[in-house]
Amino acid sequence: MPFLALPAGRLYYEVAGSGPALLFAHGLGGNHLSWWQQVPYFSERFTCVTFAHRGFAPSSGEPDKDRFAEDLADLVDHLELEDVALVAQSLGGLTCLQYTLRHPERVRALVMSGTTGWIDFGEDLEQVRRETVPLATEFMKKGIHLAAGERMAEEQPALYYLYGGLDRLSVDLDKQAVLASLPSVRPSVEEVAELEVPIFWIFGTEDIIVAPGIPGDRAAALVKKHFPKTRLQMVAESGHSPYFERASLFNQLVDSFLR
Repeated sequence: MPFLALPAGRLYYEVAGSGPALLFAHGLGGNHLSWWQQVPYFSERFTCVTFAHRGFAPSSGEPDKDRFAEDLADLVDHLELEDVALVAQSLGGLTCLQYTLRHPERVRALVMSGTTGWIDFGEDLEQVRRETVPLATEFMKKGIHLAAGERMAEEQPALYYLYGGLDRLSVDLDKQAVLASLPSVRPSVEEVAELEVPIFWIFGTEDIIVAPGIPGDRAAALVKKHFPKTRLQMVAESGHSPYFERASLFNQLVDSFLR
């Protein structure tokens, strides 16, 4: 099994295919296996790299918001990749956006799915987060996995079961503690707006927890307001994880963006 030695841990990764480098960064409810519907599709013309963030099985070490992007940089260096495209889901958006801000010359394109990358939108963001709490509470009362969503649970129960199984692989990880550590990581709107890297935002219309915890339509409004020159796509009948729930459409959208 391929592992990369890290400061205080090891990073598990997999490589498939050949061509320009395409790296996938999973969310809080996943790991390298989350991209099982993307790798077979994209590996026909890309070198696909998946990995598990530190602390997420089978990687080791304590999750560290200040190290996620540096771990990615170490992986890129280890694999001797020149110029990469990044596909990020939820928590992975923090990793990939931080990496892009630190190494913009090494990033060809950035896809941000179900995430704003913890950008500091100021009071605009805080107001929306306060409004979202009752929605998330209602979902949890129903026993619905917030990152999978009610529609997946009802219409694709096998897929919903698989999502939960992947989430439970990191059974020893305190994910709420990981989330609690993230609000201090806040790139500014100005920093992101200055990037010349093409960015593609993808949100599910039924998502209520676009990272760091706001509905998809409100996330889209913030993106339109602050980054009008970037690309944005809402995916109908999808919750927080369009890459998982609507994989065929997601793959087509990303493929078109990367061409």
